[in-house]
Amino acid sequence: MTFGAAKLSNTSAQDPRRTLTLRDVSEASGVSEMTVSRVLRNRGDVSEATRERVLQAARTLGYVPNKIAGALASQRVNLVGVVIPSLSNMVFPEVMTGISEVLEDTGLQPVVGVTNYSPDREEAVIYEMLSWRPTGLIVAGLEHSEAAQAMLAQAGVPIVEIMDIDGTPVDSAVGISHRRAGRQMAEAIIAAGYRRIAFLGTQMPNDHRARKRLEGFEEALAKAGLALADREFYSGGSALLKGREMTEAVLARNPDVDFLYYSNDMIGAGGLLYCLEKGLDVPGKIGLAGFNGVELLDGLPRRLATMDACRLEIGRRAAEIIAGKPHLGVVGGEVIELFPTLQPGDTIRH
Repeated sequence: MTFGAAKLSNTSAQDPRRTLTLRDVSEASGVSEMTVSRVLRNRGDVSEATRERVLQAARTLGYVPNKIAGALASQRVNLVGVVIPSLSNMVFPEVMTGISEVLEDTGLQPVVGVTNYSPDREEAVIYEMLSWRPTGLIVAGLEHSEAAQAMLAQAGVPIVEIMDIDGTPVDSAVGISHRRAGRQMAEAIIAAGYRRIAFLGTQMPNDHRARKRLEGFEEALAKAGLALADREFYSGGSALLKGREMTEAVLARNPDVDFLYYSNDMIGAGGLLYCLEKGLDVPGKIGLAGFNGVELLDGLPRRLATMDACRLEIGRRAAEIIAGKPHLGVVGGEVIELFPTLQPGDTIRH
């Protein structure tokens, strides 16, 4: 080990920018380059003592293997592309947690691209991700541009579209039915006796999952002989302040509205804080509900009614498909539907 450290010191003195090679690790550990390669790729029959000597030398030197060079032969790198619309939305970090947990011991590394709900941006991200020839791709949603759809269909690697199963996936899909979720929420609101109902949503119409929940919601209202009393859309992110502003706008136009259904919990929380600040009777005079079941709700003065979007489990199941862990004996071409639970909290009359 002393020899390895000295070797690095001399090398760095000559040219600190020189990339370390297998030969450097070989000389530092006292074994052949072939053995070093087998150890670093976790292949071949190598004794534990030799393995540890090589790994220790690599750590001491700060050696990082060139996986691109290895990929030239296999045409694949050990990366899993993950394409999501937002990191500010509290939903997707939990999806990423589920993906990372499953991939942790597989040798696969997730790499994230953010689209900001833009179809053009998503197309560019998918193009860049696939140009690296990843092991697989996880993409939020089922709706894509024509070019993005074609790239996914011809990718030649496992593709898992997540969060939504209301549509036809390119390969596999893991998610919930947002139309069903919208219907279930509407049925609960109607059963509680509310009749003058408004919808408040952000990122409309590019948030296709929120759009589908609204479609299911309106279907259930129509079945009960009702229609939305009002709606308020905003193209920005899911902010508390925006929820307050949207709520104020709706109630100023329609003070007799008795229920506010929000496309997500963040704007729903802003709406709840506004109603409580104005002294409105929640849930007696006015009820509220969001969507996603984020932990933020635990810190509110009252628990906002919501639905758990199964985001952690969605991330886990998608990563299992990419990693080749089959469900029901099938790898690829799977559609896994998860079922969110309605949490009435303190903002729907019981």
